[in-house]
Amino acid sequence: MEALKVSAKSNPNAVAGAIAGVLREKGSVEIQAIGAGALNQSIKAVAIARGFVAPAGMDLICIPAFTDIMIDGEERTAIKLIVEPR
Repeated sequence: MEALKVSAKSNPNAVAGAIAGVLREKGSVEIQAIGAGALNQSIKAVAIARGFVAPAGMDLICIPAFTDIMIDGEERTAIKLIVEPR
């Protein structure tokens, strides 16, 4: 599954476009976010992406979960959002 990494400085419209593109190509996408700001941008992007794919008859669901990732040799806990059509 394709994983998009989102930061607090990410543009939600750009992330939404990436989400829509990956969904059309692969059928599902995973978004990884560390911190409140990054999660905020991620949720906004999912909401915007719903509008992008709705004309094609696609309704999205979002499944939140925790995941551990390595950053600079340090293990961090991130939130992952699995986005897929209903």
